[in-house]
Amino acid sequence: MTGRFIWQGKRVLITGVNGFIGGNLAKYLMQKGADVIGIVRNISEDSLLYFEGIASRIKLIHGDIVDKELLMRVFAEEQVQCVFHLAAQVEVGVARAYPYLTWETNIKGAYCLLEAVRENRENIEAVVIASSDKAYGEYGKDKMPYREDYPLIPVYPYDVSKACADMIARSYSSPLYGLPIVVTRFCNIYGPGQLNFSAVIPDSTRCALGYGEFVPRSDGSQLRDYIYVGDVVELYAVIAENLAGNPGLAGEVFNAGTNKPRSARGVVEKVFEITGQQEKYEKIEKLWADKKTIGEIDCQYMTFDKVDEFFGWKPKTSFDTGMRETIDWYRKYLSAKRELT
Repeated sequence: MTGRFIWQGKRVLITGVNGFIGGNLAKYLMQKGADVIGIVRNISEDSLLYFEGIASRIKLIHGDIVDKELLMRVFAEEQVQCVFHLAAQVEVGVARAYPYLTWETNIKGAYCLLEAVRENRENIEAVVIASSDKAYGEYGKDKMPYREDYPLIPVYPYDVSKACADMIARSYSSPLYGLPIVVTRFCNIYGPGQLNFSAVIPDSTRCALGYGEFVPRSDGSQLRDYIYVGDVVELYAVIAENLAGNPGLAGEVFNAGTNKPRSARGVVEKVFEITGQQEKYEKIEKLWADKKTIGEIDCQYMTFDKVDEFFGWKPKTSFDTGMRETIDWYRKYLSAKRELT
């Protein structure tokens, strides 16, 4: 770490701040004294940002990440010093059905943001671009875990969109422009505030807590790595702290996972076990069969070796601990939602 970077009073822009990870990151940086500015396209109050009262303590700007003129005004008026680009269309199923919209948001959004950074570079100390393990494409179980030097070979629309944004970011961080940009490719992130109920952990947790029935959308065999959101936001901050004032880090790519892949079926079983609903899961067990999916990678996981080597960082939260904290949060959230209806 450079030793010169402190968050107190730092002007931080988070795109996608009203999302699950953006809300957790805003909360973390706000607690460290940062002045957080967030860009949101659709101001939905059904989010962690509002549920935990974070929205009233940061500055929210309504607009679209593909609106370059808006971004230029934000950078100029807010004197942004650090950027976390999290805004994206993240649902794989939506990407399959509407590839154009996904590419517009995830690819155009990336170059509009980075062009605004380039034109306001005098203030910018660090830019962290949130990519995904899916940018690598499918390598097969024998090539796991993913390594940062693997060529990007995606095929499916969401995966392609993230790989394109990666390459755009690396162009801006090259000696041609020399912007202080790092790309992160993390495994599946879970934790409090994840309200995309098409994802396996939110969906199964909601059902295990008595708010609906869980219907598997696959045969449950896909292997994924899961990392807790609290560990992720800490790592984002660590990367930005080290990147500021250290041009040698520009253009680096960092993976982060636990290197402990789990099947979708195993994850759902764990949710029902923690909630004491094993009997309910026994009925679900029979529903996995013959539900093969198309357009999804079968096996993905990664290590934290490089971030450990560079920054001495390791994930701290075990899957059991993270899931218990996550389920406790959903229990409070769903109970509050029920009281309002």
